[in-house]
This record gives sequence, structure tokens and C-alpha cells, in this order.
Amino acid sequence: MNLKERVDLGNLPAHIAVIMDGNGRWAKRKGGLRIFGHQNAIKAVRDTVEAAAELGVQYLTMYAFSTENWSRPAEEVSALMTLLVSTIRKETATLNKNNIRLQTIGDTASLPKACQRELLEAIELTKHNTRMTLVLALSYSGRWDLTQAMQHMAKQVEAGELAADSINEDTLAKFLSTAGIPDPELLIRTSGEMRISNFLLWQLAYTELYITELLWPDFRKEHLYEAIISFQNRERRFGKTSEQLSK
Repeated sequence: MNLKERVDLGNLPAHIAVIMDGNGRWAKRKGGLRIFGHQNAIKAVRDTVEAAAELGVQYLTMYAFSTENWSRPAEEVSALMTLLVSTIRKETATLNKNNIRLQTIGDTASLPKACQRELLEAIELTKHNTRMTLVLALSYSGRWDLTQAMQHMAKQVEAGELAADSINEDTLAKFLSTAGIPDPELLIRTSGEMRISNFLLWQLAYTELYITELLWPDFRKEHLYEAIISFQNRERRFGKTSEQLSK
């Protein structure tokens, strides 16, 4: 039995989030510049998106560019933005062919105008697709997300449109950039780093973490299957005891 056949399709995580880490280290091992790693990471993205859609995962969120990444060398950021534009342009037809909808979360207004145009066009062209939603986190951080949510709530309270004492967890969730998207059940991080790097801080409260030493450009379908199988072999208690769950 191969790995894909071992995946229990009746117990799939509805939402998988991925921190795609290790491109620079992969390139260094190959003797290339960091952008070489980013270029070779596209195959990993394609494989992961295709595998998730084939299995029946409903949402796949990929951490593509954080707010902190703006502090990287200017030539790397520029090359990344150029790569982002060309990749979106090339992949939109494939998304439509596979009935995959594209969404973004993050401060996308801070992206170069060319990136914004390509993203808006791809989102518009794929908006009626229903098989899976691919969410790209671009210029995103969890702290930014919580800050903008609180700012919008404060404005509504000030305008008399929202009562301060009515604010609860559900209210806050509606103001996050992920409003309408279920919290991730599984987070995959490549490169072996044991942290969540300011990603989906609110949404990851009860998410199962899967850390692999593999560098992102080497990630393939079978590695996604391994992560899902690991998830399916865990007991998710949400603060309860095993005995409570068995009743």
C-alpha cells in the first residue's frame, strides 16, 4: 500500500497551512544564490496544491511572504516579487483547469502594483471555482492581522456600530483577514525550525503541528501524505481528557 492509499479520506483536515521554509539553505547547498532556491520551490508548491486538491482538502494556506521579509536584501525582495508576478500569470490557467479558487491574506496594498494587478486578476478569474481554495499569505503576519482587526473593531465601536461589551472570540474572528475560512487543523513547517514565525497567531490555537527537516524545494506529494497520516494518528482533545472523548 502506497502512502496515498494510507490516507483516510474520511478524516482529512479541512484546512492545511504551510510554512514554506528552507529555500535559501537549499540554494546554498547547491552553490547558488537564494533566488535559485525560490525558483526551485515552485515545483513544491505545484505538487502540494495538486495533492491537497486530489485528496479533497478544502483550504490550503501557504505562507509565501511575511511582513518581516521586507527587511531582506533589496535584490532578493525584488527578485521574489518578479517571480511572484510571473508565477501567478503562468499558474492561473492551471488553477482554473483544476477548479481551484485563489484568495490572499495580508497587507497586499504594500505589494508592488504589478503584483497587485496579477493577484486581483487571478482572484477574479478563479472566484467561481469550488474544488479547493488556495490562500496565499503575502506581506502577512499574525500580529499585523490582529492589529488590523482591532483597529477596524475600534472604528465600529467609535461609530456606534458595535457595542464594546458584545465583543467576543467570534466577533474578533470576523475581523481577521481569514474571516469565513475555518482555522487550520494541520500546520506543516519545513526545514526543521521549531517556531510558527508570526503566522496565523489566533487561528493556530488548536492546530496540530508537523515539522519536517526537509527543505521546502524538496517537498513533494508523498511528504504531504506523510504529514496528513501523522495528523490522522493523533488524538485531538481541545482541552478535554481522553476519557471524555471516548464517552
